[in-house]
Amino acid sequence: MIVTAARLALADILSPPFRAALWKSLGLTLIVLIVLWFAVEAVFEWLAVPLLTNLFPDAPGWVDSAGTVAGWGAGIALAIALVFLIGPISAIIAGLFLDDVAEVVEKQSYPNTPNGRAVPFVQGVILSAKFFGVVILGNLLALLLLVVPGINLVAFFLVNGYLVGREYFEFAAMRYRSEAEAKAMRGRHGTTVFFAGLVVALFLMIPIVNLLAPLFAASMMVHLHQRISLKTGGLPAPERREPLAEGHSSV
Repeated sequence: MIVTAARLALADILSPPFRAALWKSLGLTLIVLIVLWFAVEAVFEWLAVPLLTNLFPDAPGWVDSAGTVAGWGAGIALAIALVFLIGPISAIIAGLFLDDVAEVVEKQSYPNTPNGRAVPFVQGVILSAKFFGVVILGNLLALLLLVVPGINLVAFFLVNGYLVGREYFEFAAMRYRSEAEAKAMRGRHGTTVFFAGLVVALFLMIPIVNLLAPLFAASMMVHLHQRISLKTGGLPAPERREPLAEGHSSV
């Protein structure tokens, strides 16, 4: 099921119905990253110049340059940090469009299943914020392990595999079930969900490609949830639904 779900998700993210969500997600993510980059540089330079002026009052000639260098150094440090943070940042942005993505997948690939329902806005914001915090903590742990060669990559891979698998599978399940039922289902199929999460974690480890990870993860987990549900009889009785018309998109 994992291989099939991954193959279908790859086809989904390149299909016309996904393009609106894809471009909106990529555009907003890039804007956030650019603003963050310049903001950190500006803050470091703004703080460094007064600090150096106070420490070295008799060396005004190189203080400004030192402040600029500090800003560049902050930008380089941020670039390294973004390798670990781009996953949760893009996930937060893409979270605005996940229900649209899930609806497209359900209508295109599972026209005989009942309509899923969008996660309520407030609940979705709370879940996204909680997920963002957990992922940040997990990736900070991976950053701390940078001093141990090899282990940091393993930690990054495993932490993100678990967290991404849990978050996105529960999102897909909650379109049909309560939060408690979604968590229980994820627990019953924890091994499958974890290994599916590892597939998504591979996306997160590839620069540029990792910007697509949230949409890929949402599509893959919708496929996985649908297939597990159909196999175990967990969905309500099928209700015929009109398939998407040629070229139509709900995103």
